Amino acid sequence: MLKIDMHTHIMPKNLPRWADKFGYDGFIHLEHHREGYANMMQGEKFFREINENCWDGAVRIKEYEKFDTQVQVVCTIPVLFAYFAKPKDGLEVAQFLNDDLANLVAKYPKNYIGLGTIPMQAPDLAVQELHRMKEIGLVGIQIGSNVADHNLDEPQFYPIWEACEKLGLAVFVHPWNMMGKKHMEKYWLPWLVGMPAETSRAMCSMIFGGIFEKFPKLRVNFGHAGGSFLATIGRIEHGFNCRPDLVAIDNNVNPREYLGKFWVDCITHDPRMLKYVLEVQGSKRVTLGSDYPFPLGDLEIGKFVTEAGLEKETVEDIFCNSILEWLNLDKQLFL
Repeated sequence: MLKIDMHTHIMPKNLPRWADKFGYDGFIHLEHHREGYANMMQGEKFFREINENCWDGAVRIKEYEKFDTQVQVVCTIPVLFAYFAKPKDGLEVAQFLNDDLANLVAKYPKNYIGLGTIPMQAPDLAVQELHRMKEIGLVGIQIGSNVADHNLDEPQFYPIWEACEKLGLAVFVHPWNMMGKKHMEKYWLPWLVGMPAETSRAMCSMIFGGIFEKFPKLRVNFGHAGGSFLATIGRIEHGFNCRPDLVAIDNNVNPREYLGKFWVDCITHDPRMLKYVLEVQGSKRVTLGSDYPFPLGDLEIGKFVTEAGLEKETVEDIFCNSILEWLNLDKQLFL
């Protein structure tokens, strides 16, 4: 059975000192302080230590083969989005990251599929980069759950959705810049509480904003099993029904109608929750993801899926069929 991990992160081994070049802070750089390891630094502030599986494609292949995985969909680490940057600077960062991804895919075409990044804060430049991404072999984009606190239904982003439709590029929405982060740093709450809420924020914004009505061919996948959205769909629907004056102001379609019209990955860490997600989404809209190589991810890459007592056809949908449909790719490319 072909097994594709559609939610993994990678970055270049070396990053320019963007802060020095552009003249302002906020950008990540790497300090390679010992063999096979580097510190991600934001100015002088330590962010995270990473090892070579964050940048070395050959190392990654050996690691994920241990879990019977043949292919990874790779995208950047959200902290590298640089949505705060000036437009042309943001474009330069995106192009650097996208070129690195394209080189990896070209080197290992049966092992990697690339999702690029774009300067969402500058939609005209983002559309320009979408066209270039298509030319260099990337099949979609990863974006954040908000853009400098702007929700994804904002009209300024319409040209991006339109271009993704026309170019046939898939969209992966990943939580980041978590709401309330500065008020709940203790206990890792931004990652445990903020991330699920951020994903629901993105999903509700796109649904209530009518994005899927305006751009019906848009193929969108939401990370971490849709965050808290699927678990709270009853409350979301009830709010839509009881206060349409507040909720249904831009789209009068019940949010429950969208279940199964977008994709979510399977990162629930819980077989019972996975079965619920499959029940409401259908196996054709649930994709294998791991969040590799970070510790909050499913670093056994779908082991809990195979141990959940699911039908073989359901597992095959999760492991490859649903992913290939989302990305609009042919299975034969990887056999």
